[in-house]
Amino acid sequence: MSETTTNQSDKIFDCEQPTPLLDSIDTPAQLRKLSKKQLVQLCDELRRFIVKEVSVNPGHFASSMGAIELTVALHYVFDTPDDRIVWDVGHQAYPHKILTGRRHNFSENRKLNGLSGFPNPAESDYDTFTAGHASNSISAALGMAVASQLRGDNRHVVAVIGDAAIAGGLAFEGLNNAANTPNNLLIILNDNDMSIDRAQGSLNSYLAKLTASRGYNNLRHRAYSGLRRLRIISEKGRGALLRFNNSLKSFLTRQQNIFEGLNIRYFGPFNGHDVNRLIKVLNDIKRMQGPKILHLKTVKGYGYAPAVADPAIWHAPGRFDAATGQRISNQSKLKYQDVFGKTLTELARADKRIVSITAAMPTGTSVADMAREFPERTFDVGISEAHAVTFAGGLAKEGMKPFVAIYSSFLQRSFDSIIHDTAIASLPVVYCIDRAGLVGEDGPTHHGLFDLAYLSTVPSMQIAAPSSGQMLSDLMAIAAGNLSAPLAIRYPRGEADRLPEEMAYVAPSIGKAIPMLTPEKPDALIISIGNMLNPALKAAALLAEKGINPAVVDAVWLKPLDVDTLAALVGSSEIPVFTIEDGTVKGGLGSAVSSWLSTSGRHNRLTMIGIDDCFITQGSVEELRRLCGLDAESIADTVAKSLNKSAKE
Repeated sequence: MSETTTNQSDKIFDCEQPTPLLDSIDTPAQLRKLSKKQLVQLCDELRRFIVKEVSVNPGHFASSMGAIELTVALHYVFDTPDDRIVWDVGHQAYPHKILTGRRHNFSENRKLNGLSGFPNPAESDYDTFTAGHASNSISAALGMAVASQLRGDNRHVVAVIGDAAIAGGLAFEGLNNAANTPNNLLIILNDNDMSIDRAQGSLNSYLAKLTASRGYNNLRHRAYSGLRRLRIISEKGRGALLRFNNSLKSFLTRQQNIFEGLNIRYFGPFNGHDVNRLIKVLNDIKRMQGPKILHLKTVKGYGYAPAVADPAIWHAPGRFDAATGQRISNQSKLKYQDVFGKTLTELARADKRIVSITAAMPTGTSVADMAREFPERTFDVGISEAHAVTFAGGLAKEGMKPFVAIYSSFLQRSFDSIIHDTAIASLPVVYCIDRAGLVGEDGPTHHGLFDLAYLSTVPSMQIAAPSSGQMLSDLMAIAAGNLSAPLAIRYPRGEADRLPEEMAYVAPSIGKAIPMLTPEKPDALIISIGNMLNPALKAAALLAEKGINPAVVDAVWLKPLDVDTLAALVGSSEIPVFTIEDGTVKGGLGSAVSSWLSTSGRHNRLTMIGIDDCFITQGSVEELRRLCGLDAESIADTVAKSLNKSAKE
């Protein structure tokens, strides 16, 4: 670990000043008692608080820094939690958490038994909807707004969508429905020109150019209100007037507005860092009838110079020196994503048919490595996972070799496209599934626990999981060959595993498991997959100290499962069998082995070690492995207890 020392002349930010206003606020009701001048001070104090806290307890930094004024304005204008604020992409919700009673334990953010890193309705009434993945806020908020109208309670509902989530397919579906359903939804577009990396796509370019006349908007609103008061136009005629106004505005400004083209009132863009101007705008439009969109221009990382200069790196920077902005690195070892990026680039050099696709995560997946050398064959499609898959299918149909790199929990949103657009036609798309298994502090919305289970149900799909960085590279080389069907390679977040020094590395081949420990008369058979091999081997060493000698096999492939190798290891005996997987046991490796044992008429006792039928909280990977019984000590204990039980029976 490299530590930093702070000299007075190096300081760029002072987070040690007191925060008296912030310290006095535990609820938005207290916030609403402040003067307009005090609100500016409160924003400054919030900014210092977030810098100080996140510098030592890492989390999502730049997005929250850019949403401070917006958050203060929302809680000042709206009567939360009775009025609903639905956050899209919880990256921007730290100020919201701090202002809604969680300031005192914010130091436990993203920790085991602490606060969730994202809005979580189980944690607070102010968190109205789960927000870990992008683009769901408009649909969820529209449902709440319609429910409010049906019940007649007339609460305000606001969707806050940012970090390029407006480009996601679900957001477009929500916009389309909002335009055709009676509602009073307010959509706030927090436009910072970023997702995690720089935002991609024509919509982002459109938003960057979009302007609107404040005077025109005010004039149109006054004209509409006046006509309503004079009863010249009824609420039923609002749509016709709106369409006329939109046409007039388009003619005068020579610019079409995509939102007003959907008959959604548009306001903006406004400066999202002027808290008092935001309050005035929100008060002006909050009681207007019909769906509305307020477009705010914000800066990701606002108020902290290093984050403004490089917002992609400062999206989640890890620990850093708050005073100087110097990031503190605690790792220099090769990560799985590094292996992926390096190998992909090498394969692309050798084969011009190889293309790479990612969904707004070029840096996170290391697709950026290939992009630097082969930008014409690298595609960041934005927050559009289903499109990424179908796009890959089209490329594969025309003879290209697409490698689709998407985080496991995000790939879930493309399941139909995987089946319909690649698997049915047996198109050779390679799914490189990053962040598979337990990912740590991001919690249940981000754990990649379901990919083995849901992909195993898809006919023609092949599924492999490397147990080391070297094996990931070798599996990718297999994938670059002449496949006749889709192939999924899943690998975890973090440092690339290595085999123990005494173990000889065996290169993978399609559909073949690799025996690792093969005692002459094993007491049990342990079958692991992916990054569970090292815990399985450590567990075997602990068991050996107790006189228990299991065989250990690296399955490598979930589909096709190498039943021949497993049958040879079991032989005719009825030794207990244990499966270990970093994913749900329902539908994963354990289920596949159970099916094999049953259909082959074997009577071996099977114990499936993995994630139970539940969602897993946040915490470090090490803590969560212990919690789920996936660390070496827990595995050894499970095996030993099962063997003792078998002996007694």
